[in-house]
Amino acid sequence: MALGRTRRFRERVDYWPGFVDALATLLLAIMFLLSVFVLAQFLLSQEITGKDAVLNRLNAQIDELTNLLALERTSKQDIEDNLATLQASLVETERERSRLQQMLEAGSGDDAAHQERIGALTGRLEEEQQLSQRALSQVELLNQQISALRRQIAALEDALDASESRDRESQTKIADLGRRLNVALAQRVQELNRYRSDFFGRLREILSERPDIRIVGDRFVFQSEVLFGSGSAELNPDGRDEMTKVAQALLQIAAEIPDDIQWVLRVDGHTDNIPLSGAGQYKDNWELSQGRALAVVKFFIEQGVPPDRLVAAGFGEFQPIEQGDSDEARAKNRRIELKLTER
Repeated sequence: MALGRTRRFRERVDYWPGFVDALATLLLAIMFLLSVFVLAQFLLSQEITGKDAVLNRLNAQIDELTNLLALERTSKQDIEDNLATLQASLVETERERSRLQQMLEAGSGDDAAHQERIGALTGRLEEEQQLSQRALSQVELLNQQISALRRQIAALEDALDASESRDRESQTKIADLGRRLNVALAQRVQELNRYRSDFFGRLREILSERPDIRIVGDRFVFQSEVLFGSGSAELNPDGRDEMTKVAQALLQIAAEIPDDIQWVLRVDGHTDNIPLSGAGQYKDNWELSQGRALAVVKFFIEQGVPPDRLVAAGFGEFQPIEQGDSDEARAKNRRIELKLTER
């Protein structure tokens, strides 16, 4: 009799769940890496957007100061042109005044007329001298303003260079942070996978090789008949015994998992595709699957599992693992799945 059981056990050895488990682990790692990549891209875009705004403001200020500098240079040129004209007129007036003065001293012509002409030229000369002095003052003031504008432009260009340098440093830091985050998350995934394997290994040992309890991918699957009566969400005595073993294994492995790994045990309830009559406690398969998942979670809490490490979810009949309406397919789809995963 023992020989027969050993032969049947050997015939049931199935390497497919192990392959599915490895494939699921690989897919989980890829999903984490993609999430990290998206997060790094988001942080980088936020950083670059802020830097671009600063650079745009600095460029706008430089453009504004450059325009002011061009206006100041134009004004300076106009004043210098006026100054040159005034100086030429001043020279001509002085020449005319000297000629009249010489004529007066020589006694030629009408002295009164000469004196009047000299007086007018002298007044014009003084007026032009005042205008020339004011023009020189304006030129000096413009020179000072142009120098100040040049200093402001130089300071802004220095600030712009410093901002661009900080932007490059920030991008480098973000890229380095993304790489380190990728490595850290990959390590966390590998570490959690190791604890998941240990957890499932202990479950295999304590639950033996029952055909109604099996591993599918990264999940431990219990057929509903093991835990609940038909249409019920109350754990039966056999189900409580089996879940007690699971809770003890979970508490043992939880003591070994580091605190910085945010793990949870997800309990998923599934039903077959036969509708409920609606006359009982549960109106449909959604409510029944959710009620069964909650029953398992509450039982784990009674056994000492922290509530913040548990998640209950009901899927009704909409996540079958076996297609078809045969009794065998429906029996496989009526199940409770346990999955050790990250929060």
